[in-house]
Amino acid sequence: MHIHKYERWWLTFGIGMLLVFLATIAFAAFADNINPPSGLQAIDPTKVSKTPPFDHPGLRRLPDGNYEAYFVAEVFSFQPSTITVPVGRKVTFYVTSPDVVHGFYIAKTDVNMMAVPGWVNSESHVFSSPGTYLLICHEYCGIGHQNMFGKIVVK
Repeated sequence: MHIHKYERWWLTFGIGMLLVFLATIAFAAFADNINPPSGLQAIDPTKVSKTPPFDHPGLRRLPDGNYEAYFVAEVFSFQPSTITVPVGRKVTFYVTSPDVVHGFYIAKTDVNMMAVPGWVNSESHVFSSPGTYLLICHEYCGIGHQNMFGKIVVK
């Protein structure tokens, strides 16, 4: 089979650029220490309401003075819908879903997660100022999505 010299040149150029792009991505991932997620917690989505601590979602105080907040995002609500946390304390949020993918976003903070059936997602935050923070679902989850919200009261 005969390949014209210009076609060979463009083929070589295309493969070369592909290798350069892959090398750039690999270098950036290594330099920025980007790794695949590890240590993910799995949960049976059909048994969320029977699996501790999601069988009684809410706020728990730890011995070191920090807090853990467990949320279940289900069509079309958060359980619990409101929690009250003290200002200046670290709160680690744990969220899962028994039905479909939901969003978990606390307005005016950097807490932004996905509630995926079968997985437990977590993120920590320290509330530095008192107030009421809106908790919203930012992932379309069905016809009642616009009514899916909650509150984080910081005192």
